[in-house]
Amino acid sequence: MIYKIRLILDTEEDVVRDIAIGFNDSLEDLHNVITNAFGFDGTEMAAFYLTDDDWNQGEEIPLFDMNETEANISMQGFILRDILTEDKSKLLYVYDFFSMWTFYVELISVEEKTPEVELPSILLSVGLVPSEAPDKEFVSEDSSNGDDDDDDFDAMENFDDFDFDNFDELMN
Repeated sequence: MIYKIRLILDTEEDVVRDIAIGFNDSLEDLHNVITNAFGFDGTEMAAFYLTDDDWNQGEEIPLFDMNETEANISMQGFILRDILTEDKSKLLYVYDFFSMWTFYVELISVEEKTPEVELPSILLSVGLVPSEAPDKEFVSEDSSNGDDDDDDFDAMENFDDFDFDNFDELMN
């Protein structure tokens, strides 16, 4: 079986690659195909992120396991057929955390392998990769709920006015 996957670079201009890859390949193999298909050297850190149908970022799967636990969560340990299914067909991919090249990865079909298709391969290439990654704007949710809790912080502007020598007495 082969997976046909659409890779869309998050830029203003359309930059798309459709690839064919074996469904038994790992996320690390997919990472290598992506870096080659878009002309990156593959030396930067990268990660895949599980998503829902609306592309909301979920659990991270890094290129290398950076934790000191025995969990060993890395791209090498995840097989495409277990990650990309008809029910869960989308991933986000970030390459080079300083530049933040961001890709939408979507399974577009699962097909029988035919002799004329060499794996992995680029099936479609649209657009040119820009020389620099587009700027990313990270916007957090509005955490204000109408309360003026900032007044509590304003009252504590000058810590020199507090008598810390009597702190133990205040706590008892």
